[in-house]
Amino acid sequence: MAVRATVSRFPIDSDAQEASGIPWGLTVTPFAAKDKNGQAPVYGSDGHLLPRCENCYAYFNTYCELDQWAWNCSLCGTLNGLSSQAIARYSHPQSCAEMMSSFIDLELPLEGSEEELLHARPVYVAAIDLSSSEEFLELTKSALQAALEALAPESLFGLATFSHKLGLYDVQGPVPVVKNVFIPQDTDGTLSIELEDVMPLLQFLAPVETCKDRITSALETLRPTTSWERTPGTGQALDGVLMGGRGFGVAMEALCNYLGSEFGNTFALARVFAFLSGPPDYGPGQLDTRRYGEQYASKGEDADRALLPEQTPFYKDLAAVAVQAGVCVDIFAVTNEYTDLASLKFLSIESGGSLFLYSNTDDSTLPQDMYRMLSRPYAFNCVLRLRTSTEFKPGHSYGHFFPDPQYENVQHIICCDSYATYAYDFDFANNVGFSRHTSEQPMVQIAFQYTVVVPPEELSGSKLVSSSRGKHSLKRRLRIRTLQYGTAQNLNELYDCIDPEVVLLLLVHKVILASLEQGVREGRMLLHDWLVILTAQYNEAFIQYKNGSSSIMGQIDVAFSQCPQLQPLPRLVFALLRNPLLRFHEEGVHPDYRIYVQCLFSALEPSSLHRAIYPVLTSYSTPDKQAYPRHSLSRAALITSGSPIFFLDAFTTLIVFYSSTADPSLPFPPPQDCLLRSTINKLKQERCITPKLVFIRGGQDDATAFENYLIEEQDVDGSGLTSVMGFVSFLEDITQSVLEYMK
Repeated sequence: MAVRATVSRFPIDSDAQEASGIPWGLTVTPFAAKDKNGQAPVYGSDGHLLPRCENCYAYFNTYCELDQWAWNCSLCGTLNGLSSQAIARYSHPQSCAEMMSSFIDLELPLEGSEEELLHARPVYVAAIDLSSSEEFLELTKSALQAALEALAPESLFGLATFSHKLGLYDVQGPVPVVKNVFIPQDTDGTLSIELEDVMPLLQFLAPVETCKDRITSALETLRPTTSWERTPGTGQALDGVLMGGRGFGVAMEALCNYLGSEFGNTFALARVFAFLSGPPDYGPGQLDTRRYGEQYASKGEDADRALLPEQTPFYKDLAAVAVQAGVCVDIFAVTNEYTDLASLKFLSIESGGSLFLYSNTDDSTLPQDMYRMLSRPYAFNCVLRLRTSTEFKPGHSYGHFFPDPQYENVQHIICCDSYATYAYDFDFANNVGFSRHTSEQPMVQIAFQYTVVVPPEELSGSKLVSSSRGKHSLKRRLRIRTLQYGTAQNLNELYDCIDPEVVLLLLVHKVILASLEQGVREGRMLLHDWLVILTAQYNEAFIQYKNGSSSIMGQIDVAFSQCPQLQPLPRLVFALLRNPLLRFHEEGVHPDYRIYVQCLFSALEPSSLHRAIYPVLTSYSTPDKQAYPRHSLSRAALITSGSPIFFLDAFTTLIVFYSSTADPSLPFPPPQDCLLRSTINKLKQERCITPKLVFIRGGQDDATAFENYLIEEQDVDGSGLTSVMGFVSFLEDITQSVLEYMK
């Protein structure tokens, strides 16, 4: 569980927090195997016996004062009695995880219905869009081949297809059999027959170890629905060409209800992979994509504001159905037409899944992403709870979860991998702030309860009974991290302990929220104003003005020269304003791509997000020798460095660029056994998605892909031609605004 705060020492009171201009909060990656310093938790058992505070329900931890019969809660100070059982346990402190470390992972006993699930099998269902092209189906088949390689042998796998009918495949017999149900065309229709009556669920879900080859042969039979199959009544006839027939909404709803009947019996979590090649345009849940073609500019409307909200609550409601049925949906959209992901995204992110968008089938990384997603560990049915000491409290929370309807600050996460990150910001509970005594420091405790499927080899050998050999079993665990923070006595101290990557992450969440509610323009203004206010507060704190107004202009320090921790922020804000997240519709940012970027960025941990917003540019003198570890993203930096090879890491894309002046004897592309290649392979290994790797030779290949990332000479709002003064003129603009603000 990695936790990073925007400031490692908290502001002393609300006045200090206001004066600093820095967002105050933290990020948590609950299922990360280690903390930010690389420490693993101390493992233990009997999590249900861990003492809890009677007042604030915090868990006992190493910061609590322990007497012989009682303990003081480190969060609220309440004195709690100890049970005789706990007194006996704590007389041998070496045997208890909670006495040894403030970062622990304890096993919990499975309760009631969970015990029957002890040998529940992982369930996966692929739902494939047949109203698509041959290329789309080829890509989907290779992605599912990769998935079958990654799945554990005792997993159950189901294959379904959808178009103007829903098809269920039975692959357990000698020949794959498909049974189809027609999908109603009206927006409020339902299927004429329950799927359970079409094919019993356990006939549909085939064990991977015995049926892998049959699943493959069933995949080979898939063909796009041709217009011959359809009666002239279905779909929309356009100039005699038949369009449409993608009944995605009904298909997903029916599959969720179908799987839900065995939830808590055969499986504890079912994952549905939905492969889409365009917008749902048939039956309930169909989306009207005409809103994309409208001329917003001529109407004086903000296109970004019009295209970001969902047009129907259908998929948000469906996500709730999926959660009740124990189903997590991942959407893979392979399309370059407008698909309205703004409406579809809720089905994936609110059910614990991910949203992937690929603009074409040629260089799509779908098979690699699929394999990577299934071969990494994940936890499910998770509950995340953040508690703080009494002087302050959590404000907003950000990330892909759904809040508990009953309890405050409790988040449910259906499915959580080791990369998924959540963020919180803090407010003071009153105007008193923190005590200046070192005895009472700010405390944060994060509790994360989760279930994992443990493969048979991880269960201790002695306990294995022959009957359970080779079976997976469920384990419920409780992971707790308790942290103590210092307080900054003044602004200098506060500014010295800033973590700019975490500040950026909180800003990105706030900006996404603002642009969803009020449009992209509003999000940009929010970010610009934040930097102006921060610069003004910093200048008031650090720079004393000389008398007379004429000399002030030259004295405003926009580069934060007195404070190294703040120096990256203007560049990060500039880069964020140049990011597709906040660029205007008129600049050619596709609304679906914007939604995809929003979903991706709001689950990344701080250092990955930093690369995605402001890519890392390194230079090499040869493929085996690094020249400089970091350059600013400007052409000037390229020219002055004089290095022949540049490597740019933009998180989703990796580019190796050989400058036009590079020595022709340097091997291109770099050989497999060089330092540059091993750096690239290591980065690919650690990513949650598969980055696209591009090699470019300056002077021979088209270098626009690389040059687009050199943002510092680009205008911040994308207007007109690229000026020579991109980042420089942005700083001048900030200086002007600071002067206005300080008048």
